Amino acid sequence: MAFHLPYTAVARAAASAAVSLAMALPIGAAQAQAVAPPSAALPDFTQVVQETESSVVNIRTTEAVPVRRSPMGPGNGDPSELFRWFFGPDFMPPGFGQQGPRARPKQPPAQPQGERTVPRGIGSGFVISADGYILTNNHVVDNSNGIFVTMTNGKEYKAKVIGTDARTDIALIKIDASGLKPIPIGDSNKLRKGQWVLAIGSPFGLDSTVTAGIVSAINRDTGDYLPFIQTDVAVNPGNSGGPLINLQGQVVGINSQIISRSGGFMGISLAIPIDEVMRVVEQLKAHGKVTRGRIGVQITEVQDDVAKALGLDKGQGALVSSVEADGPAAKAGVHPGDVITAFNGQAIKHMTDLPRLVGATRPGTSATVQVWRKGKSLELKATVAELDDKAASRNDETPSPNEGTDRLGLKVKALPADAGDQGVVVDQADGAAAAAGIEPGDVILRINETDVSSPKQYAQIVKGLDKSRPAVLLVSRDQQSQWVIIKPQ
Repeated sequence: MAFHLPYTAVARAAASAAVSLAMALPIGAAQAQAVAPPSAALPDFTQVVQETESSVVNIRTTEAVPVRRSPMGPGNGDPSELFRWFFGPDFMPPGFGQQGPRARPKQPPAQPQGERTVPRGIGSGFVISADGYILTNNHVVDNSNGIFVTMTNGKEYKAKVIGTDARTDIALIKIDASGLKPIPIGDSNKLRKGQWVLAIGSPFGLDSTVTAGIVSAINRDTGDYLPFIQTDVAVNPGNSGGPLINLQGQVVGINSQIISRSGGFMGISLAIPIDEVMRVVEQLKAHGKVTRGRIGVQITEVQDDVAKALGLDKGQGALVSSVEADGPAAKAGVHPGDVITAFNGQAIKHMTDLPRLVGATRPGTSATVQVWRKGKSLELKATVAELDDKAASRNDETPSPNEGTDRLGLKVKALPADAGDQGVVVDQADGAAAAAGIEPGDVILRINETDVSSPKQYAQIVKGLDKSRPAVLLVSRDQQSQWVIIKPQ
């Protein structure tokens, strides 16, 4: 049974407790409490929402699905079709032979399957121009046969797709309207961790829903071409394509993904930076698609210990693991094992910076590629080509003249005569080499800053290694190169 004190009794008890607490506190602590500054008030989002809400739209899509006609429908005069509906097209009802008067009757021509339109999904979007251009996610409108945009005033429009880009998950659509209010475009490069942001959209179809949170990370690399904005703004299915808005009422991103084990919001949302979006929009408006550049290299991350062994200050850049034969990089002189540190004057801080910068370069243009090789920085010129998908493989084996394993735990042999003049083939890997992941068939191209040209020269290099310092080996496997660190014995 709950017991409730009268208000006056509660007040007296609270006052008595406060006096006792004040007497128990040291004088300095009491004074510190008296002058403590008031806590900062939470921001008021009402003005931002009022200015931007009418620019956010609800997007619903439809799709066509095949409809199988009933075998007993109009125009199908054969009752045996009902059996074939359940038991398959080759089913023969009892009494139907292949010959004679009771032979299976001739069947009418197969009638084509029909289609019907069904709801596909719900997403969000936002107006970027007064004449009806709207941005959303590609996955919101992909594979749909109808796109319907509903404004906050309830008016609905049918939209057409201007262009889409699956790699960045961006779609530009347009409705036949004028005098719309676009959301101002902000600068996503100015975002900082801890900054307040809002999301407006249609989670679970609940249009014009506003949620708030902070930027929890920036430049979150989860894809080839996108450094995502990570927030703790509540984003759920239906929010896709809606704007991420700062306190100045500017859109700084498109809400695109959530990281979740349940399918619903779990505290981590990802938005596409608006700076990346607008670069794509320019091409979508002009051409309806996005054309990207490539230079024909495959890259990996530069580990700190590899960077130190190569003489770099820190683990930045993109380590070239393979170079496409006759590709732009190969023609420019880029080699496996090079570290690309800058492209067209822009520093490569992380390996994923390179595909974004190259992809944003118009094919056919000449680009400057800064590489680190053998302790020196080189500037190369490459003509950027259009992005495509190519792959190559190589597998070379020859007998080995060597006996036993060396200080690195390796036994090597010469390259085949038609395989070039750089490198030796691993015939056996034991000890430290095996622990580092080196396998028979791998090709050792370089040790520290010295190219390997023959088994004899390789043996001289290994013999002269300082056992107090780890050695870094450039190893190639299936035309993929990687730096491997091994401490000599």
